Amino acid sequence: MSAQDPVEIFRQEAQELFESIEQGLLDLAHRPGDRDLVDAVFRGLHTLKGSGAMFGFDALAAFTHHCETAFDRVRRGEVAATSALVGAVLACQDHMRALAEGRPASEAAGDLLLAELHRVVQSAGQAASLGAAPAEATAAPLHTWRVKFSLPADALINGTRPLPLLDELRELGDCRVTVVTDKVPDFDVLVATECHLAWDVTLVTPHGRDAIEDVFIFVIDDMTLDIQEVAEAEAAPAAAEVALAAAPQAVGANDEAPAAEGRHAKVSGDTVRVPAERLDEMMDRVGELVIAQSRLKQLAASSSDIALRAVAEEIERLAAEMRDTMMVVRMVPIAQLFGRFRRLIHDLARDTGKTIELSTEGETTELDKTVIERLADPLIHLIRNAADHGLETPEQRLAAGKPQTGHVVLAARQSGAEVVITITDDGRGVDRDRVRAKAEENGLIQPGQVLNDNELLQLIFAPGFSTAAAITNLSGRGVGMDVVKRTIEGLRGAIELTSTPGEGSVVSLRIPLTLAIIDGLLVRVGAGRYVIPLSSVEECVELSVEQDIRSTGRSLITLRDQLVPFIRLRQMFSTAQAPDPHQKIVVVQAGQERVGLVVDQILGDHQTVIKALSGFHAEVGAFSGATILGDGGVALILDIGHLVAAGQRHDAQLRAAS
Repeated sequence: MSAQDPVEIFRQEAQELFESIEQGLLDLAHRPGDRDLVDAVFRGLHTLKGSGAMFGFDALAAFTHHCETAFDRVRRGEVAATSALVGAVLACQDHMRALAEGRPASEAAGDLLLAELHRVVQSAGQAASLGAAPAEATAAPLHTWRVKFSLPADALINGTRPLPLLDELRELGDCRVTVVTDKVPDFDVLVATECHLAWDVTLVTPHGRDAIEDVFIFVIDDMTLDIQEVAEAEAAPAAAEVALAAAPQAVGANDEAPAAEGRHAKVSGDTVRVPAERLDEMMDRVGELVIAQSRLKQLAASSSDIALRAVAEEIERLAAEMRDTMMVVRMVPIAQLFGRFRRLIHDLARDTGKTIELSTEGETTELDKTVIERLADPLIHLIRNAADHGLETPEQRLAAGKPQTGHVVLAARQSGAEVVITITDDGRGVDRDRVRAKAEENGLIQPGQVLNDNELLQLIFAPGFSTAAAITNLSGRGVGMDVVKRTIEGLRGAIELTSTPGEGSVVSLRIPLTLAIIDGLLVRVGAGRYVIPLSSVEECVELSVEQDIRSTGRSLITLRDQLVPFIRLRQMFSTAQAPDPHQKIVVVQAGQERVGLVVDQILGDHQTVIKALSGFHAEVGAFSGATILGDGGVALILDIGHLVAAGQRHDAQLRAAS
């Protein structure tokens, strides 16, 4: 669909409105007396209704009107913002999303939602009336406003109608409207489709300036609007009219009040909405530029032409700056992802009968937009697992000496070229005996097989593994955690689990900042060239002939009084060529372990444009992709996690054979 399609633009803006409304509702569940939150939710619903009607989503506008009316009553103090009301509007919002996205939405289901909303509003209205003070004592003070506005000449063609705007002003309070015809042209030059009228409105209302501005929210950027308070709140209408007679004339399009200027500047802003597809195309072009620059660098290095070398260095600098700039453009704060899970926790607490609070940390940490999109489902699985398996019921927590409310903490922090995301709960922790029994029952391990704690906990990520006693709508089928692991590894990331019985569990995800271009270390093994992600590399050391001979049976080397296992890539890749006399060990970090990779030669650093492997090669676990080198050759990118696991299995087979 075209990026300029108005329906698609509406859906994008509607998605932002839905997120804003949802966050406001979830905050309101904890702070039901917060008037600013009530106003924010009302404005969001009002905007959604109006923009839906403008773009032809009549069913959405009609349905949203009921939710807007409910919050208008909350705004006026007629209805209490109870948790039941928040839950009802959240349920209605799911139906509104379906209507906005064009998904099938049953009219009967919508009627049931509205019936429940009506019931909750009635109940909340009774609660508000029982606890309310006398109306005379709590009535808001009245303000008298003079509102002068005119619409652009093409307003009628664009679908903007002045009468609904005036009707909304009348809903705010006592309203006197005068039509200004000063700019209507003579009949012989009058264009019937153009708007030449202006309006002068006197409004007596308990509402403030924001409520009046909300009436014009869809046309405020293109119109002329002047709002002035002209009398004291308690002044009688007649006195207000006298004051209005002495008020200055409405400002023109080039003479707006300072407040309006500030408002317009805030609305228009200095940002541009760009379709994600264009960013992806731009990233592809930058990747091709990096490959071409690498080729140019290689040609310049083999040439004695000083001018060519200077140009190559300049192109290299510009390409690096372009790459870095493009990376920044694609980065979005992880708050966009974390914000989605507040609703999930709200629903999980309702479904499980547990009291759960969600806390977030490091929301300003940034990740590539593609990575964030692919992280949503794994995090949903992990949070659901923490709520269902990890956290106890309120009764169990009290019996264990814990607070009744369980806590789930989502945190993110940047660590070099990676982002570490942790999901922490203060629940019961992992039952190791139950995990072992289930793994033996499923044939994942042999009875009595010796496993360290990390290996035992990693069994939770095996396909089909589940410790749930019964299948529910939350868990029990064993198709969650293995999907999480596959997705994280598909992002070239790693997943770790630690757990303390009775205190809770921590799941850590280590995710690369981007999936497009990485800094790599180019190495040679035999005749083949490979790239090791530089973010995993800790150091490089030489493997002497004596060490090579001495470590043939045990594959260990001593580095600064620590034993580090290493993997001979020549053996893993079945390289027939004789090894170099001075082999190198590249020490990498793999999860919580340090492992060495033995290579023949280190060729240097390399800006690596990641290319996906074909479907035929996708199942080769030791490689996460490929890159094109400056000479046109191809180098495979090593998947450190898979490679280390494969090396451990290879060593185990050798030990078993001996």
